[in-house]
Amino acid sequence: MAEFLETSAGIAFLVTAQCLALVAFVMISLLFLVYGDRKIWAAVQMRRGPNVVGVFGLLQTVADALKYVVKEVIIPAGADRPVFLLAPLTSFVLAMIAWAVIPFNEGWVLSNINVAILYVFAISSLEVYGVIMGGWASNSKYPFLGSLRSAAQMISYEVSIGLIIIGVILSTGSMNFGDIVRAQDGSYGFFSWYWLPHFPMVFLFFISALAETNRPPFDLPEAESELVAGYQVEYSATPFLLFMAGEYIAIFLMCALMSLLFFGGWLSPIPGIPDGVLWMIGKMAFFFFMFAMVKAITPRYRYDQLMRLGWKVFLPFSLSWVVIVAFLAKFQAFGGAYARWAVGG
Repeated sequence: MAEFLETSAGIAFLVTAQCLALVAFVMISLLFLVYGDRKIWAAVQMRRGPNVVGVFGLLQTVADALKYVVKEVIIPAGADRPVFLLAPLTSFVLAMIAWAVIPFNEGWVLSNINVAILYVFAISSLEVYGVIMGGWASNSKYPFLGSLRSAAQMISYEVSIGLIIIGVILSTGSMNFGDIVRAQDGSYGFFSWYWLPHFPMVFLFFISALAETNRPPFDLPEAESELVAGYQVEYSATPFLLFMAGEYIAIFLMCALMSLLFFGGWLSPIPGIPDGVLWMIGKMAFFFFMFAMVKAITPRYRYDQLMRLGWKVFLPFSLSWVVIVAFLAKFQAFGGAYARWAVGG
């Protein structure tokens, strides 16, 4: 078996198995993320939520997915059929392939490249095309307006996310997620992580991630009270399911990025307790819980408020933070907390 894995066919088999394992993890997680999102929202509103299919309603998401799969795909008469069908597939595939560089433990990564952050940022920038394609190909003014608003929103908040990440890169001296996590591995455990030196940016990143993934209170592209259902209004059955799955996968990706960039990834918060993949998954689950709570308790922004927040508040603040971190890293201030590449973590 070991000799087979060293051949070209063996390497191809191993890579395929790793890809399938990652896809299986993300898709199984997706089922419980949707279930958890609905349960948390129900608990805040003092109702039961999904509780019929399966024990405690755990299989409700499976039933909903099967319902979408067996429905007829209805395409508007004047729609651009190939682009109309390609748009949800684009959103889903781009959200999925971004996970190729996300490590879950030391060495547990599909592709350990040195420009992992650049790869994720490039993929997330391309996801806007799926939304634009869906809105344009529907041949209707409502989805088209929704797609334009979504494009403007996603691009606006990608700028602040990129600048926030630059601060972490300056502190680490690397764009590899493994190096970023190892730079946070200090003798103080939880207090060695980047959330402390980059404290203001944690909140900006979290809020920008909400806007980037069209989550409430920044779900203007899908706001039913404003644009029927945004760029998805003409979609049904499996194409709509792909749009929704891609959105939740992108949300889970943001939870992983928060865990890796600011909260130590797979590192234990208490020195002496072993690190491991369970810490990484636990942190991702916690941040998804925060995403769900924001959805349940926060009123929706107006569109002009949303854009003003992105361009007049987040952009100057994050740009100023990059300059501040550059100076602090250059002079190794605060014991080298902002220059982990110089002091070895």
